Amino acid sequence: MKSLIIAIDGPSGAGKGTISRTLAESLKYRHIDTGAMYRAVGWKALHDDIALDDEAAIAALAGRSHILVEGGRVSIDGDDVTQSIRTPEIDKAAAAVARLPRVREVLVARQRQMGEQGGVVMEGRDIGTVVFPHADIKIYLDASAEERARRRLNDTAHSGGQAGEAAVAASIQARDRSDTTRTVSPLTRAADAVRIDTTHMPIDHVVETVVRLVRDKITNR
Repeated sequence: MKSLIIAIDGPSGAGKGTISRTLAESLKYRHIDTGAMYRAVGWKALHDDIALDDEAAIAALAGRSHILVEGGRVSIDGDDVTQSIRTPEIDKAAAAVARLPRVREVLVARQRQMGEQGGVVMEGRDIGTVVFPHADIKIYLDASAEERARRRLNDTAHSGGQAGEAAVAASIQARDRSDTTRTVSPLTRAADAVRIDTTHMPIDHVVETVVRLVRDKITNR
């Protein structure tokens, strides 16, 4: 039986990374964080002094760069950027390059190649709507704005010295606006995605819910 393609989407701070990693470990599937790919391209653009609104140059950079997102590590052209892409500066850079249609075209094609054989939990913001619209299972993770801000405030890599919850909340709101208003692949819940509000749910309960969906899918195939 062909292994499943599981798409997990949602906004910043909804728990996509933690849930996707834990789920992949539980199922012995690959975990692919597509957001890390945009972050890596944003990091490389800043590193190479390429303007973040130069679509042609950044699309070319994305096309020629060797990006690895495996086992919790992220590298681009041999540079390990696992930690350096988790900063407020790269949050902004990733949002900027993710709005560029030609960059998305390059990275979406790679993401499809990475996941087309199945046995994958792929997380992002357009997996169930664009990358794999026919994914076997689609999950949309969400949480209240207040809870997402609280989680980011407790994540030192992302809060990065910002002055309190108000600043972190403003940063998340800005990212939400960028993600939901971009012309190509905006963040939206797929019509057939199961929405899970993680605001008051422990991680293990969310994972149990998703694993149950996977088991039901396998049983009913």
